[in-house]
Order: sequence, then C-alpha cells, then structure tokens
Amino acid sequence: MVQRPPSAAVLVLHGGRETGTEPPPPGLLNLPGTRMRPFVRALGRAVRAPGGNVLVQQVRYAHRGWNGTRADPFHDAVAALDALREEAGDELPVVLLGHSMGARAALRAAGHPLVRGVVGLAPWCPPGDPVTQLAGRDVVLVHSNRDRLTSPQASQSLTARARRAGARTCMITVRGGDHAMLRRAPAWHRLTTTLVVGLLGSGSLPGPVGAALALPPTAEATEGTLDLDLDLGSGPGSGPFPDRTDLAR
Repeated sequence: MVQRPPSAAVLVLHGGRETGTEPPPPGLLNLPGTRMRPFVRALGRAVRAPGGNVLVQQVRYAHRGWNGTRADPFHDAVAALDALREEAGDELPVVLLGHSMGARAALRAAGHPLVRGVVGLAPWCPPGDPVTQLAGRDVVLVHSNRDRLTSPQASQSLTARARRAGARTCMITVRGGDHAMLRRAPAWHRLTTTLVVGLLGSGSLPGPVGAALALPPTAEATEGTLDLDLDLGSGPGSGPFPDRTDLAR
C-alpha cells in the first residue's frame, strides 16, 4: 500500500547546548529529546482525525550544540524542511515547535517556504539574532517568568523586533514554570498543543492570542505579551488549560 504524503506537518526541535560537536546520545539518554516526547504524543492525539494526515516528527541533530556561527541545528532544521518539500510539494503547511536551542533553530529556519508559524518554548533568543526571516509568519513564544537558563525578557524583545519586521507575534508567560517545563507540565502540554493546532488551521487559537497576533507593527512588546493565568484562564481546575495531572500522561 502506497503511503500518501502528509497534508500538513509539525517539526519538533529539542534543546541542546551552546557548544558540542559530538552527536546527541541515543534514545532516552538524550534528555532534551526525551523532554519533548510528551509534546509529540499530545500533538499526535490532537491532529488524529478522519481524513487527516498530519505528520508530527522530531528533527534529528548531527551535533549536540549550536556551535557559534556554525548554527548546526538550524541547518538540520532546514534539511528536514527540504526533505518534506521534496516529499509533499511546495504547498505543505508546516509549524515548527522548538524548545530552548531548538526554538532558536526554529526561529532561524522560519524563512523556509513551507513554514507557516513557530511555537517557541523557553526559547534562546540572543539579542543579535535576525528576525527578517519571520516576516509573514505567526510566532508565539512561551516562557516561564522563573526561567534561569534563557531570558523571558529576550523573548519579549524578539516578539517586538519580529513584529516590526512583518511577523505576527505573541508571547505567553507561564508563571511558576521552569526552563525544563516540568513545573506545570500539563499546562505547558495543553497550551502548546492548542497553539500548534491553531497555527496549522486545524483548530481555533485562543481569542487573546489571535488578538495579539493581529497587533500593528508599531505595538509595544508589552501589548503582545499575555499571562497564561490572567489572560487565558489557566489555573488549578479552571479555564481551557487546567493544571491537571491526567493531562500529562
């Protein structure tokens, strides 16, 4: 039986290190890759629908680190996108989902013709990184206010810079979370799934997110910044993103 090409795709890019030319360790020993498996499973369930054929795939890295100007995971992301383009054609809509270093790679690779949007989790956003490649894309960054490894302020700054460059952007703050997304894990998983499915056009984005994405290029960074609890109705047992342990399975 010939497998038909996907109708849409989500490429998942896990975190890594600032430097490291060795390949990531295999299987569960690759902790950044293992950290993203619950997101892959949640997305797989969310896009499973009669007649649908949405591919959810983790990008394989040749090297463990970003490695300065080499930007190794960026090139891995582009190679994965090129492979999808060859398989499914130029009209395949793709959303990139990245965590930490993987979010940096996703943002850098978003200029690829297939990419419609980026969801960055606890992204690594150095001030000098380019944003012009994000023009015409939807970009949602999700960051904990307690992150000590990557900067939520840098994420907020990037959303403003990218909006001025022609992107549609939004930032969501997860109060009480952490860089590894283990604290409040169910809320991270549910929110991420909703965002990715919404950017693919297979579901609806939360109203405040849609409003933030529609802000004019001149909007201040704070205008496009939402609070998961205050603006999206999260919290224990309430709203569309409740902190319930059963959601993390």
